[in-house]
Amino acid sequence: MSAQKHIAILITALGAGGAERVIAMLAHHWVDRGHRVSIITFDRADDPVYHPLPAQVTLWRLGAQVSVGYRGNARRLLRLRETLGQIRPDALVSFLTKNNLLAALACLGTPTPLICSERNNPERQDANRLWNLLLKVGYRRADFIVCQTNAIRRCFPRSVRDRLVVIYNPIAGFDRDPDADDARTLCAVGRLTPQKGFPHLIDAFAKVADHHPEWNLTIWGNGEIRAALEQQVEQMGLGSRISLPGTTEQPGDWARHATIFVQSSLYEGFGNALGEALASGLPVIATDCDFGPAEMIANGENGVLVPVQDADAMADAISGLITDHTLRSSYGAMAKVSMRKFEPAAILSRWDDLIEATTRSRRKAAPWPQPELVIENTAS
Repeated sequence: MSAQKHIAILITALGAGGAERVIAMLAHHWVDRGHRVSIITFDRADDPVYHPLPAQVTLWRLGAQVSVGYRGNARRLLRLRETLGQIRPDALVSFLTKNNLLAALACLGTPTPLICSERNNPERQDANRLWNLLLKVGYRRADFIVCQTNAIRRCFPRSVRDRLVVIYNPIAGFDRDPDADDARTLCAVGRLTPQKGFPHLIDAFAKVADHHPEWNLTIWGNGEIRAALEQQVEQMGLGSRISLPGTTEQPGDWARHATIFVQSSLYEGFGNALGEALASGLPVIATDCDFGPAEMIANGENGVLVPVQDADAMADAISGLITDHTLRSSYGAMAKVSMRKFEPAAILSRWDDLIEATTRSRRKAAPWPQPELVIENTAS
C-alpha cells in the first residue's frame, strides 16, 4: 500500500481462535508498514487478549457480547455503526459470518469500504438461513469477500463471484523441543464443539490405547462439550491417558511436546491448527473434511487423510505412525516444506493489495449520514 491508511478490523472477541491469530498477524504487519489500525470487538474492556497486539493498535471494545437474540444483535449493530461513524476508517475488514452480516448492515448508506472474510464452511452455517440472508442482503454491500480456500469459493453463487478473493491463512510454525518425539503424545487443538469431532478421536484412541500403553492423547481447547468429552473419557477408563487441559498459556505451547498431531473435524473453513502443526514439522493425521485439509495434505506424502467420522480408519492411521519412527520423521520434514506457500510474508502482501484495491474502488465521496458520537475506547 502506498499511502498511510486507517484500517479497522471487526471480530467478536480476542480469544485463542484461528481468526484471532490471523488478525494479530495483520495488525502487526500493518502497524509495521506505518498504517493506523483499530480493532473493534463485542467483548468487554477487561476480557483477556490471547494473541499479543502492537501497542499502537487502538481497541474499541463495545461490551455487547453477552446479549443474544434480536435485541442483542440490534444493540451490537447500533454500537458498531456509532463506532464506525466516529472513527471513519479507510476500510473495514470483518471476520466471521455473523459479524460480516452486522458489518454489512452497519455500512449501508455509508461510504466505508468493506471486506468480509468468510472463515468457516458456508454450507454448514445455521442450516443456511444466515448464509442465505448474507447472500441476499449482506454480501451485496461488501466490496470484496475473502475465502480461505478455492473449495469455499465454489460455494458462492455467480452473482458475487466477481468480488471473491481467495487468500490462504498466513501460517507460521512453532518451536518444538528436541525430545518431542520421545514424549509419545498425540495432540489435538480446537474449540470443544461438535464441529471438531473430538468424540471420534477419543473413540479412535481407545482402539489403540491397549496396544500402545506408553502413548497419551492431549486435546487442547475449551468449549460447550467439555463435560460430555470428560464423561466419555471416564466411561472408557482412559482418564489417566487422555487430558483436556484447556487453552495453552501461550500461543503454540501445544506444539512444543507433541509427537503426532491429529485433526478430527467434521468440517472446517481452513484448519489453522492443522496448518500450524504442518509448519512446525509435526507428522499429522486429518479427516478429509470440507474444507481445508486436502489443500494442505497430499495423502501419504506429508501426512495422512482419513474419512470423516471413521474411528477405525483414524485408529489405523494413528497406529501406523506410532509404530513407524521413520515415517513420522519423513512426514514431519515434508510437512515443513509443503507449507512454504502459506508463509506470512506472501499472504500478508496479498492483504495489502486487497486493501489498496478496496480503497481505490470506493473513494469517500459522501460524508457519514450521522453526527459523530463519542464512545469510550480502550487502547491496548
